[in-house]
Amino acid sequence: MRSATPLQAAGVGTRHRARLALAAAWLALNCTPAPAQGVEKVLMPGQVIEGHAKYEEDCRNCHIPFSRAAQNGLCLACHKETAVDVRQGTGLHGRLQQQTCRSCHTDHKGRGARIAAFDEAAFDHGETDFVLRGAHSSPQTACRSCHLPGKKYREAPSRCIDCHAKKDVHKGRLGNACADCHTESAWKETKVDHDKTRFPLRGKHAPLKCESCHKDTRYKETPTACIGCHRQDDKHKARFGDKCESCHGDRDWKSLRFDHDVDTRYALRGRHRAITCESCHAGHLYRDKLQTACIACHRRDDSHKGTLGDACGNCHNERNWKETRIDHGKTRFPLRGRHDAIECKSCHKSAVFKETPTACIACHRKDDKHKGALGESCGNCHAERDWKRTTFDHGKTRFPLLGNHSRVKCESCHRDPDYKRTPMDCYGCHKADDAHEGQEGTKCESCHDANTWKKARFDHARARFALVGAHLVVPCAKCHATPRYKDAKSECFACHDRDDTHKRRLGTLCETCHNARTWKSWDFNHDRKTRFPLDGAHRNLDCHACHRQPVQTKATLPSACVSCHLADDVHDGGFGKQCERCHVTSSFKRVKQRLGAGGEAAMVALTCYGVAPRAGGGCGEPFGWSFDRREH
Repeated sequence: MRSATPLQAAGVGTRHRARLALAAAWLALNCTPAPAQGVEKVLMPGQVIEGHAKYEEDCRNCHIPFSRAAQNGLCLACHKETAVDVRQGTGLHGRLQQQTCRSCHTDHKGRGARIAAFDEAAFDHGETDFVLRGAHSSPQTACRSCHLPGKKYREAPSRCIDCHAKKDVHKGRLGNACADCHTESAWKETKVDHDKTRFPLRGKHAPLKCESCHKDTRYKETPTACIGCHRQDDKHKARFGDKCESCHGDRDWKSLRFDHDVDTRYALRGRHRAITCESCHAGHLYRDKLQTACIACHRRDDSHKGTLGDACGNCHNERNWKETRIDHGKTRFPLRGRHDAIECKSCHKSAVFKETPTACIACHRKDDKHKGALGESCGNCHAERDWKRTTFDHGKTRFPLLGNHSRVKCESCHRDPDYKRTPMDCYGCHKADDAHEGQEGTKCESCHDANTWKKARFDHARARFALVGAHLVVPCAKCHATPRYKDAKSECFACHDRDDTHKRRLGTLCETCHNARTWKSWDFNHDRKTRFPLDGAHRNLDCHACHRQPVQTKATLPSACVSCHLADDVHDGGFGKQCERCHVTSSFKRVKQRLGAGGEAAMVALTCYGVAPRAGGGCGEPFGWSFDRREH
């Protein structure tokens, strides 16, 4: 308990003491040169705790003048961990109702004061991040069991392993999540859902004690394979492998659940169902792969000595090895017609049935009247019902017989015994009939058909010269003088030379103006189709006024004025070749007026061609263009 001050001992009341303190402060400020710390010492209600002593010299470390509400901010600025709890709503301070720090922690009570003390018995641990349950909430569990002396309460560990490491019989092999199995009621009381592990407990595994499988506390190393615990129960002596669950179940070891028909790719039928497993599975089940082919077990029963291969099931069945069946219709040579009535030995000369040939010619070579000229594919014409009766559908070949081809004898086209070498293109047979002398290529069918060679069809629109307008009604011979059609020219001038009234002065590209509808109809826009638009006096001129000489292909002329108006140049080239700088297209005698050094006289001079200007206006006698050029 703090000792009384001299004023308290003298019996001076609280109000009088406050007045005396204010008076002393006033005297200290006005009568002595003492520093400001002296005043704060006088006004300070008492010493702060030892932890705040270093801030005692300056009240502003914890107080803001005339603002009590701001004091909380200064507290939290130093106590940063508490500030985080308050902002995030965690820990004790984060869950408390909003209030000032000084409500619970009042300072200036002396160096040894405990301003953070509280009643441990009445403290509600549920307001913290670690709620006490089970044995943790028992009165026998003291606070110091977790909160060690000299450390802050918030520094107490919250993980089970931090306090119960000594009780961990697993030696950390199961990790640090103790709560997955242990409860807070009692450490030895455990809970574990084995169904959430990699080995759910079912059947007779469920009532077993943990120690039956977990011989020690090394749970993760406990084998999950059946053979790990049931090796002594294995009557097969490991010949059937380690996958006991393939046949045995967890309800009863002796009862089997293996179905050979469903669980394997080899269903047991006939006599196979009556034999024991060891009859076939003589070796290790998984190491020595058992063959499923009949010949693997029945090789000594094979009277064919392997000549018919290993597919015994094609003829034999599981009921009786000696009972055979053969459906020749499922072989590569189904028996049809007269083949079905003959004995097997007629074709199968030996027991090696697969070596029996399937080609007709192998048996019927002596019946081949063609002497091999038509090849060996007898079945294309002959049938099994009767050798002498033939049938052949040319429509099923790559060359169906149409038109006149259907009336031609086979030998007319098939001159080679190997029919496949017979050409299918028209040119192969009709080269001598080609009046075009090969100029039109070898695809005769583009124009001719099988009905008649002389009648032809041709779509001129697919050629390089499509027929439009008046060309459509012109006979072919009008342009194609000979069957060598490609010799015909595609230029207009080739046929219309005598129709050219321009005498080639406008070139030979007739289509520039004329069209295929009628030769007399023409259209040409000089302004759009050339680089020399017609304006002024040019527009009324005849084409031949400029285009005077015959030319080939496109009619082109120079666009400079002097190329046509050289004879009209009275300047004799003295002003250059750019006539358009002064002259206009409406009339060559008319020039553009310009104002020069001579003023109005110069303007008049520009309008008087070859005569001198008069003083009163107008033009005088010719003077031969000897006037000063500066006037122009």
